Amino acid sequence: MSTAAPTTATITGLVLAGGQARRMGGVDKGLVEIRGRPMVVWVAEALGPQVATVLINANRNAERHRALTGADVIADDIDGFAGPLAGMAAGMAAARTPWLLTAPCDSPLVAPTLAATLAAAVAASGAPGAVAHDGERLQPVFALLACHLLADLRATLAAGERKIDRWYAHRGVVPADLSAYPEMFLNVNTPEDRADLEARLVDDSTT
Repeated sequence: MSTAAPTTATITGLVLAGGQARRMGGVDKGLVEIRGRPMVVWVAEALGPQVATVLINANRNAERHRALTGADVIADDIDGFAGPLAGMAAGMAAARTPWLLTAPCDSPLVAPTLAATLAAAVAASGAPGAVAHDGERLQPVFALLACHLLADLRATLAAGERKIDRWYAHRGVVPADLSAYPEMFLNVNTPEDRADLEARLVDDSTT
């Protein structure tokens, strides 16, 4: 199926905040604060200018996420915290645009050119999606995907597949070079990561 090249008006942004956050003690990572703001707010605000609308994928605390971001909140269709592919499927099902841009809630420093860079890779290749590459490896939860992949993705999930890289390879999703933004790929997975990022941001603000 062909889909017109993505533009801001044809992309829905999705903040992936549906995980269990085991290394963060099981707390809802989207609600963990960095410099006084929940990480879900950092990501939603970064995606906002790049897309037509923003959704939050969360499997708990929906009202809190909605109050913080003003965005609609959607849960996975699959029980048991099935991973980012399940969140992407929920986002595709809810989106009213032909394209879905995803970013994780635990990487608050989203580049302002994420959507444009991924869209350029899609336009150049004709692929049904693009995924960020940091110069060394894929960063699979930073992706732009055609929503017509939903039926295929649901079938993949129903078959028990959860490996995101494998699904991308089978669908012909192409890499996009985002190595100019290494800070975007900083994950806050533990309390120590949170402390390190807050210290880094303080240092950056004073230089």
